[in-house]
Amino acid sequence: MRIIELNRSVTESNDLDAEKLREKMKKNKVLMVNLMSSPGSGKTSLLSRVITDIGKDLKLGVMEADIASDVDAVKIEKLGAAAIQAHTDGMCHMDAGMTERAYDALDNKDLNVVFLENVGNLICPAEFDTGAGKNIMIHSVPEGDDKPLKYPLMFSKSDALIITKMDTLSYFDFDLDKCKERVLKLNPDIKIFPLSAKTGQGMEDFENWIKESYIDWIK
Repeated sequence: MRIIELNRSVTESNDLDAEKLREKMKKNKVLMVNLMSSPGSGKTSLLSRVITDIGKDLKLGVMEADIASDVDAVKIEKLGAAAIQAHTDGMCHMDAGMTERAYDALDNKDLNVVFLENVGNLICPAEFDTGAGKNIMIHSVPEGDDKPLKYPLMFSKSDALIITKMDTLSYFDFDLDKCKERVLKLNPDIKIFPLSAKTGQGMEDFENWIKESYIDWIK
């Protein structure tokens, strides 16, 4: 397992770096998907399910960003996807420069879709453009339906919202309709996918969206 150490990127304009990285990914015909969420929302479980389900249709890679540890990257690599662990040296987010360094260090030959599993945090990752073609917010049922009210920027900047752990809905005070309503007020164009990586509920709709997003990206 390769591990690279990432310190803060020194750049005059992260947005400019992000646009350059998007152009690079577009040229390489690789769609990068930035996954953002709080810790424990189920990012790695979701990715594991996606790799198992559509890994035969698309060649997938994963960049695991974390302050320390390589536990998640090891799990992903065992499933057959290209993976790299990016240590952020205490930083609570990835920026475009850090993301590009991780992508370049990844065994990215012939990949179709690369997932960036951003640092678990509902504030900082939303403030820094990573250069991704798609941004996805992952929100789990146990977190409650009020997160759109508390962290509006994250929901406003995402192309899609995944509501995970739907298999636990009966155990928590979570109003799915109310959550959707709050999110759509912030971002009317966002796609919402309630699902369970454990049971497979809703996974097909999300995986088809990933496939369609990739096709649109390489046109």
